[in-house]
Amino acid sequence: MQLQLPARQAGCSTRRRGHVTRSCGLNPKQRQLVKRVVVRVATATAEQVELKPAGSFDFNLYMVDRAKMVNKALDEAVPQKYPDTLYESMRYSLLAGGKRVRPALCLAACELVGGDVTAALPAACAMEMVHTMSLIHDDLPSMDNDDFRRGRPTNHKVYGEDIAILSGDALLTFAFEHIARATKGVSADRVLRVIIELGRASGAEGLVAGQVVDIQSENKSVGLDVLKYIHIHKTAALLEASVVCGAIAGGADEATIEKLRKYSRNIGLAFQVIDDILDVTQTTEQLGKTAAKDLAVNKTTYPKLLGLEKSKEVADQLILEAIQQLDGFDAAKAAPLVALAKYIGYRQN
Repeated sequence: MQLQLPARQAGCSTRRRGHVTRSCGLNPKQRQLVKRVVVRVATATAEQVELKPAGSFDFNLYMVDRAKMVNKALDEAVPQKYPDTLYESMRYSLLAGGKRVRPALCLAACELVGGDVTAALPAACAMEMVHTMSLIHDDLPSMDNDDFRRGRPTNHKVYGEDIAILSGDALLTFAFEHIARATKGVSADRVLRVIIELGRASGAEGLVAGQVVDIQSENKSVGLDVLKYIHIHKTAALLEASVVCGAIAGGADEATIEKLRKYSRNIGLAFQVIDDILDVTQTTEQLGKTAAKDLAVNKTTYPKLLGLEKSKEVADQLILEAIQQLDGFDAAKAAPLVALAKYIGYRQN
């Protein structure tokens, strides 16, 4: 298969990070409005995914369909109940839209290896729960200190830091319960493997480790090895778990799981390299979150170490190497993962 890599667009904006106080920052009327959570279907654009493999795969349609499926499952998994504020906070961030890339990867991997998509749906939802927790916590004043996420006020700006922390904790712990309770038609040993995989990716060997090193690297000069460690653990680990858990739930053998692990590690690292690029080439409005955050705290990034053009080349190579791992699979079944890889490499937000 010959791959046509589309050109990237660029624009530039900077914004100085402001101090966030503990107060919610919204008046009672505004708070009442945000309580009315609407499940917004992710409409991930495929403008940068110039891909039409066998059967003329429609990436936009695929992502909308998967987002609808995942959003419905998330809404049912985390219903509004007492204590009201806790569940409002959880649902505020969990059902805030987004591209649902991690669940889509999980479901696509399951189908690639011949599994029924329903077998991986609880795991796909769990990936989004853990991802949402990471966003809530990442936005806190003690972490990245951000006011906006997905185009609206961050969780702690609406509910306060205390509730934001607790709602993130609740989503993290419920993710594992949801896999254990809701997964049907999958052997117990495979369900356990899924839980172990997600636990590794979200804890001290994955996301948390990356976040710690990221925080400790602010206002310091670090090399490429440390930067790669941060990106692989903070971002790539959960993307890797999404793909691998989908494959496990779908019944994949060990050789297939390892091929998909290599695929997902590459797209995971590419995802964060692109994030570094977008931070300095896009506006806050385009990103749906504060632009130029890395500059404001003097973080080491790929563009800072390698320059913008070299960083783009790194991302291109990672995406190509990821797609190569899909050689030998049925082209129609592999199409979603090929398209998702290209989407991750050439997204604009």
